[in-house]
Amino acid sequence: MPTTPQQGKRKKAKGKRKIGKGRLVLFPFAFFLLPCLGCPPRIDERARAYTEDGLDLFQRGDYFNARESFEEALVKQPGDANLLYNIGQCYDRQGKTDRAEEYYRRCLGQSGNHANCRHAFAVLLRQTSRQHDADQMVQDWLAAEPELPDAYVEDGWRRRQAGDVDGALKRYQQALHLNPHHVRALIELGMLYESWQLSERALVLYEKALAEDPKQPGLVEQIHALHLKGVRRPRPD
Repeated sequence: MPTTPQQGKRKKAKGKRKIGKGRLVLFPFAFFLLPCLGCPPRIDERARAYTEDGLDLFQRGDYFNARESFEEALVKQPGDANLLYNIGQCYDRQGKTDRAEEYYRRCLGQSGNHANCRHAFAVLLRQTSRQHDADQMVQDWLAAEPELPDAYVEDGWRRRQAGDVDGALKRYQQALHLNPHHVRALIELGMLYESWQLSERALVLYEKALAEDPKQPGLVEQIHALHLKGVRRPRPD
């Protein structure tokens, strides 16, 4: 049901409730992951209240009111990259790709290495028949940041979309060489192994990723699904 203006005001007022510690709680890096929205690490209490409210509303699928809350937070925290990304995500979920692109570009203008935004923007470009632009953006990022694991993971994802699984494997391995605990690299590599029917190896990577970041209900479900299929960690030689 469409949200009425009165409902919007009620939701916005709710942003003043008591809040907890902000954290990255929510982007679909993999088919079983939730989107990764962010709460700015340094933020005043009023902006934090609106941000926490927006995160809660987003998780419940109320993207209109979530966006309003993030916009209120942005007024009090101008130029914050996480908030710009969050607003872009709301527009994206509403199918308003032009506005989503606007905010993704603004986010990257503030923080060029915002990995979640880079991925969201690449997905949007591909979905709007601009695959060349998406590929070029990722390649330019990797060329500019040759020591950044996020850039290698994104290029691995790009290669996997194009069917270059060997190239994707190399990129994920390069990312993990730079950071053995990189959650997205572990998950993406696990997905690649799973597509090759190497479920035991995938399970090891998924469990390692979950240990690094336990707040991933989708990943918990995937691990559980593998267990139900009888998949177990490989035994030591």
